[in-house]
Amino acid sequence: MNFLTDHPALYETQFPDPDHKAARFVDDQIRRFGGGPELLDGGGGPTLLDVGCGTGRDAGHLARLGYDVTGIDVSQPVLDHARGRHPRVRFVRADMRDFVLGRRFDVVTCLDSALLYCHTNADLAAFMDRCREHLRPGGLLIAEMRNGAHFLTHPVPEPFTRTVAHGGVTYTSRTELWLDHAAQLLRRRRVWSWPGGGPLEQRSAWRLLFPRELAYFLAVAGFELLDLFDQPGPRAEPHDGPPLSADRLHVVARSAKDPHHA
Repeated sequence: MNFLTDHPALYETQFPDPDHKAARFVDDQIRRFGGGPELLDGGGGPTLLDVGCGTGRDAGHLARLGYDVTGIDVSQPVLDHARGRHPRVRFVRADMRDFVLGRRFDVVTCLDSALLYCHTNADLAAFMDRCREHLRPGGLLIAEMRNGAHFLTHPVPEPFTRTVAHGGVTYTSRTELWLDHAAQLLRRRRVWSWPGGGPLEQRSAWRLLFPRELAYFLAVAGFELLDLFDQPGPRAEPHDGPPLSADRLHVVARSAKDPHHA
């Protein structure tokens, strides 16, 4: 369980995106490689599946831009929150490793390191296969995540404390990150406290993928890699280092024309 996803309104307060940078990033990549809503012939907008949709903020904005959007997430609280705020989007509770929706999409997105909750190679392969099976031939996969290569030249951040005020309550979190080299994971320990509550300790982890490693998983799953870059992106910090060494990694890939590609 995750304290922030259990309290979706608090999540959006702690991590605001008033300019919809993440959704606009997706729209930019679709226009770059496939065409936006107004470029599609016929009725309706391009169909888009947001995997790990969270509170539905990105899915909702993409729907307002003209996309026909479905969002999936494993957390019931965030889906309840999303359904109440983004009525244009269809939300389904499903696991990113084994979802079966019975339809195909023009675009699949997976943002804010959601892909990295696939901790094992088997998890990653299952996720890639699910994405390919849910994309029409030639459809786009767009993902955004932490960059494992960043930690070759940058230390793990020191423990840090944040506060966020919501609903008249001030919540404090202390976060510690460390590398689990054997499992190739960035692990996190976060302790929450608030007046009259806590401490509440929660642990999570992200798989750390290197750019070429990610490209390999995509190729095996039947995707053509269109672009792999560290910036620009909705959460990318400016840097002047070598390409693909920044803190974020972005990928755009196209599903094989042959849907039975293996």
